[in-house]
Amino acid sequence: MPSPRRSGSSHSRSLALAALALVAVAGSGSPGAALAAPPTATQLQALEDALNAREDAPLAALLQQGPGIDPARLQSRRQLLRQQFPNVRWSLRPGQPLRDGRPSVSVRVIGTRQQGPSLFRLEGDQRLLLDTDGSRFNTQTVLRESTIVRSGDEALPVSLLIPDTVLTGQRYDVDVIFDDPLDGAYVAGGLTALSQTQVAAMESPTIELGALGAGGLFKTVQAPYKPGTQMWAVLLVHPRGVVSATKQVRVVADKASLAP
Repeated sequence: MPSPRRSGSSHSRSLALAALALVAVAGSGSPGAALAAPPTATQLQALEDALNAREDAPLAALLQQGPGIDPARLQSRRQLLRQQFPNVRWSLRPGQPLRDGRPSVSVRVIGTRQQGPSLFRLEGDQRLLLDTDGSRFNTQTVLRESTIVRSGDEALPVSLLIPDTVLTGQRYDVDVIFDDPLDGAYVAGGLTALSQTQVAAMESPTIELGALGAGGLFKTVQAPYKPGTQMWAVLLVHPRGVVSATKQVRVVADKASLAP
């Protein structure tokens, strides 16, 4: 369980928006596994076009069941995301190669949603390892993932100071900081871990909010003792708007895997 380094009174508040799917689907493969061919630039462009298409057929034609890829669940999560952000757009680009030379893929997603008087802005980023059988994507590993949703007349600038990868059993900091000075503003925030079921269903958890005595939320947490992933959901409340964020942390068993 998270242990606060700064505490305050708390109450319950539902996260404004759930953990958001970019390309991620059920589970992920292993960066060290023997995989098929990495995608070409043409295949990445086809995947970007399919994600941004209104119809489901183009994306379905590019996917094959495999490690980290469940086509039906991906389609469902994409549809849920489109319901929340009708104008959502994906962009895919070649990312930094892994230490063994395999190329990664950088994914960026943005979108907005008007709900009554409130405008919600989505920004999400992933670093993926994708492979194909020559024509369809059949393996995926999520190396890094984070999303931020902001409400208000202007997008509050915040920084997610959360590691991408930690060792099993390691204690580490989960810090989310307002980039601008508070200037006496009253702010509150909270943090909770998301289960794999919540992530898959894009469920909004309930988060205990506490008054923040500094410029953000500062927690120390502990990684599980088995390799896998942790997904954190953060909620910050500011007089100028609300910020909700999710961040994946990969949990690995050896130091060599900290930087794939």
